[in-house]
Formats: sequence, C-alpha cells, structure tokens
Amino acid sequence: MFKKSIVISCLALASLGILGGPAHAADKQPLTPRESSIVTVAAFTAQGDLENLRPALNQALDAGMTVNEVKEVLLHLYAYSGFPRCLNGLNTLISVLEERKAAGIEDVVGRDATPVDPNRDRLANGTKTQTEIAGRPIGGKLYDFAPFANTLLREHLFNDLFERDLLTYQEREFATVGALAGIGNVNPQLAGHMRCSLNVGITADELQAAVKLLGERVGQKTGDNAQAVLEKVLQK
Repeated sequence: MFKKSIVISCLALASLGILGGPAHAADKQPLTPRESSIVTVAAFTAQGDLENLRPALNQALDAGMTVNEVKEVLLHLYAYSGFPRCLNGLNTLISVLEERKAAGIEDVVGRDATPVDPNRDRLANGTKTQTEIAGRPIGGKLYDFAPFANTLLREHLFNDLFERDLLTYQEREFATVGALAGIGNVNPQLAGHMRCSLNVGITADELQAAVKLLGERVGQKTGDNAQAVLEKVLQK
C-alpha cells in the first residue's frame, strides 16, 4: 500500500511537471523566438524575398533582438548571399524601423560590436576559429586548387565576421543554415554548416526544428531539401 501511494504521488508530480516529466518537456520549445527569427530573416534575405522579410524582421524585433543584432544577421549574410541581397535586407530593415517608429514603437538600438586590435594576425585568428567551428583543420583539393579562397574564408569570414561579438557562434550558424537552405542548390555547403552547427553546440532537435520552420515559413521545397540534407548529416 505504501509503495502504491508513492507511485501515485510520483505520477501526480510528473503530470504537473515538477519531476521534469512529459508536462515539463512539452513546454520546452526547441528554438527560442530569437533563434526562429534569425533562421527566417536569413532565409528570406538570401532569397531576396523582401515582401516576406518585412514581417520576419518585425518578429525579430518583437522577440527582443536589438537593432544592431538584427543588422548583424544581415551583415553576416553578405558572405553567403552576396552584397546586393545584404544591402537590400538592410534597406528593408531601415524601412521597417521607420514604420515602427511612426507607430510609436521605440526599438532598442543596442551596443556596437566590441572593438578589436587592428594589428592582430587575422589569418592566424581566422584559422583558429575556422578549425574550432568545423572541428578539424579545413583543406583539400578545392583549396589546393584555389588557396586564396581559404585565405578569404579565414581572414574575412572566420575572423572579421565571426569575431564580431553581437551574435554567438550558434546564432551565426543558425543564420548560415537558414541562408544556405533558402538559396538552394548549395547542398554541400548546407551539409557542412549543419555539421558545424552540431559542433558548436546546436542540437539535432534544434536543427530539425529549424528545418521544420523553413518548410512552414519559407516553402515546402526549401524545407524538403533541407530535411534531406539534415537526414544525411545525422546518419553520419
């Protein structure tokens, strides 16, 4: 009888979420509103879909991102989707901010990125960061054929951009996965950054949630392709 009472009590506590049972787990979402916004803002920016970018930017700001943090997501994407779409995204953000201000919404600008030593060894720093994010030194036939490509990646992408501390490595990988999935036809790079995402601490469940979000918000074709890539990554 005593054991039966304990079992009943434990079941009751679990149903309330006190023991971290199903009720507690059901309340936890794989992605925060901030992370979800980063994924969708990145995808729409990379696609050049400014009509859908506008509500995504509003949602990012409503989720508590500062103006400078949202701006940083757009700046990060130039390395993946090019300056034209980055600049179009920034112009769209300016327009959204003007509309919000006219509606009486005062968005927090936030801090700037921490200044860095202009005399730093950009190549050495970038190589260290690249290796840390990828989990191994990066090289191979492509970079033997065009070594300056890896120099650009190391000095610029993995140093100049990744060292800016307005976004975490995880947030930059969410942005990169969203952008590459949005672009399409770049599955080797998408798979590579899904692996980088796992290496910097993004979980498989969080990546799956990002892929599901892409399918729901950006388009079924985008979501289906990202899902196929993710399944191959997780199989390995």
